[in-house]
Amino acid sequence: MTNINEPKPESDLPTGISKPAQRALSGAGYSRLEQFTTISEAEILKLHGMGPKALGIIRQALADKGLSFADKS
Repeated sequence: MTNINEPKPESDLPTGISKPAQRALSGAGYSRLEQFTTISEAEILKLHGMGPKALGIIRQALADKGLSFADKS
């Protein structure tokens, strides 16, 4: 049985993201999948250490939760 009052984990980012990409996201303040719904993929790719593989992992994790990156416009 889960406790409703349990704190959320510090980060819910998917596993499999490279260490440089993890550091880039952490340094930019991203630790929750929901945060990516307010920014575009292009904005994430501007972070030093982020690449297409990490972006794809995040995109899939968002899709699994019924979420997506913000529109480019």
